[in-house]
Amino acid sequence: MFRSLLATALLVAAGLTTTPAQDKKDPPKKKERIAIAELKDAEKDPDFAIQGEYVGEITLNSGAKKVGGQVIANGLGEFTVKVYLGGLPGAGSDGKTPLFTATAKRAADGKTTVAGKDISGTIADGKLSLKDGMKIDTTLDKITRKNDSLGKKPPQGAVVLFGAEGDEKNWSNGKLMELSDGKFLTVAKTGGIKSKEKFGAYTAHIEFRLPWMPNSTGQGRGNSGVYVHDRYECQVLDSFGLSGENNECGGFYTQHKPSVNMCLPPMTWQTYDIEYTPAVFDDAGKKTKNGKATVLHNGVKIHDAVEFPKEGPGGQKEDAMPGPFQFQDHGDPVVYKNVWVVPVK
Repeated sequence: MFRSLLATALLVAAGLTTTPAQDKKDPPKKKERIAIAELKDAEKDPDFAIQGEYVGEITLNSGAKKVGGQVIANGLGEFTVKVYLGGLPGAGSDGKTPLFTATAKRAADGKTTVAGKDISGTIADGKLSLKDGMKIDTTLDKITRKNDSLGKKPPQGAVVLFGAEGDEKNWSNGKLMELSDGKFLTVAKTGGIKSKEKFGAYTAHIEFRLPWMPNSTGQGRGNSGVYVHDRYECQVLDSFGLSGENNECGGFYTQHKPSVNMCLPPMTWQTYDIEYTPAVFDDAGKKTKNGKATVLHNGVKIHDAVEFPKEGPGGQKEDAMPGPFQFQDHGDPVVYKNVWVVPVK
């Protein structure tokens, strides 16, 4: 006993003992929140040129196959890389099961290296090069997807809720954000905005752009929402490269996940085209038929006549009355443009 105590005392005196607190590793530093709506400012981040979508081919036993790659920025030079057989989600792939997932890291000299299980590669000058030592030896080229729905003009009979400066008056709390490429309707620091006009059944077109927030994750990354009839939230969120859940971009919050995650990289203009039929109520106020919606995200159908058993969180209680649009403010500088509605009688 004495020898044990003496040994401990000598170690303490020599400064060689450790405590549980000393054994613990320092927690990772919290990344500074970045929320950029200005494209020119986002382009100053070297990670911005690396993140995005890539397409190419790989040669398998069955021959050449198209592949699509997504490089998702995680901040501070770190990335997640996903590659899908068949092409990008909504363009040959359903985006559900990647051929492989890897990580990438940008070094101080600008070189970005890809590493994963049995896979390696580089990203430079708009090219994603990959090898696995066996079948894969390919280079994918960075692209910007064409969205035929973008810039769609309102047809005759449409109600334009936002087309240009001055149309912010069509919204309660309507506010503009002036950027280098235009003046856009924004939800930032508004507490949320609602259209002053209310609608029953309709088709609607909405364009939105998500900010550059590489250091943020989940619900803290480009969060807003389009409340259909002010009752059911079609989520607006930077969900680029994620699995596509009901709380991610294109999902009806808590109710329906999109059939495919069509969220494009941040700072890219995106579109929702929504066909909505409201719920039906009898004279006693009892609901006899659920409301339903069909939604195209960037021109790809992600919901096909999905029904709403009840209003979503934050939505107004269901009833037989017409309802407005609500664009949610969740503290991020999301902007909107080219918003119009065609009422269906």
